[in-house]
Amino acid sequence: MSTIPHELPPGFVAYGRSPDFTSDNLPAKLQSAHSTKAGTWGLLHVIEGVLRFQLEPPHQGERVVNAGGTVVIESEVPHRVQFLEPGRMYVEFYRDGATNR
Repeated sequence: MSTIPHELPPGFVAYGRSPDFTSDNLPAKLQSAHSTKAGTWGLLHVIEGVLRFQLEPPHQGERVVNAGGTVVIESEVPHRVQFLEPGRMYVEFYRDGATNR
């Protein structure tokens, strides 16, 4: 069972980024249970507003993130997001810098 990590694994490097999503265009897929692929971690950035990040059972954890805050998304752990106040967010994607994928 996972909880929300506080930092990315050592040696992980950014390799991509989602578009900015707002409370008006946040895809339904992100608001329901979804996960990153194997080996991919994320760092969710809240630019404006307030967002809830919640793990799906059997994992446990929930974090309310204000503008300027981030939350680490662990590889393959199902989660969902929801804006609590109108805002804007994006996700940076990370992988192990020692592997070439």
